[in-house]
Parts: sequence; structure tokens; C-alpha cells
Amino acid sequence: MSSRTRGQKYQNTTAFKNDKYGASPQVKKANAKVHDGVCQRCKDILEWKVKYNKYKPLTQPRKCVKCQQKTVKDAYYIMCRPCALQLQLCAKCGKSEEVVISLDKKEDENVEEDEHKQSRRRKKRMNQEDELDDFSDLDSDCDSDEMKE
Repeated sequence: MSSRTRGQKYQNTTAFKNDKYGASPQVKKANAKVHDGVCQRCKDILEWKVKYNKYKPLTQPRKCVKCQQKTVKDAYYIMCRPCALQLQLCAKCGKSEEVVISLDKKEDENVEEDEHKQSRRRKKRMNQEDELDDFSDLDSDCDSDEMKE
């Protein structure tokens, strides 16, 4: 078998864009997805699938190859999050490669984000209560003025 000596005949002038004509909800969701708990090779594969509209999300949960429960929520993954985290394996290929974005880091971020939201809500409630107290003070001032007259 001989290899080619010349280059590619036709070159694309513009790169492919998966949201060129307005993104569908499915494409938006795929673009926003963070592929965590996988090795670098699997991460690159999943990103390629998203980039070229080849990513097809799961409609129903799949069976985990380790615990045999229907707990796999991500497309192309073979293991559920708890099993992959516990065994320190790539959730897509099942090999013991180095995981790029670990699952527990994402869970920690979610916990921190929830705490941040709760503290903002608490501050907002406190501000609203302070405003109500200010209004009640104003009402009492108005009542005392009316009493004087």
C-alpha cells in the first residue's frame, strides 16, 4: 500500500458550526455539558461528538457495568458516578487512566454554589426585614404626628 504524496484537494473555507442556524435545545444542552469523570482521550472524543453534532443524549438511564443498576445518566458512559468515583476509573472507557475533571470536584463546586445561593437569600431576607422595620418606624412617626394635632 502506497501513501499519497499530494495534499487534500478541497479545503473547507469556514469551520463547521453546530449552532450556525440557531441552536436547538438539544444542541444548547450538549454545548453546555461538562464531561467529567473521564480520561483525556474520552473527553476529546465526547467534545468532538458535540462539536460536529454527533452527540446523542440518553433518553433513559443505562445499566452500570459495575453495580448493575440503571443509574448511568450520561450518554456514552458505562459506569455510574459513584462506581467511577469509588474505583477511580474513567466512567466512559472503564480504564484506570488519569481522570481529567474528577466527579468529586464538581460535587464540591455544586455544594459551594448552593451555600453561596443560600447566603444570598439570607442577606436578601434580612434586607427586606430591615426595610419593613424602617416602614413600621415611619408609620409610628406618622401616628404620633397625627396625635399631636
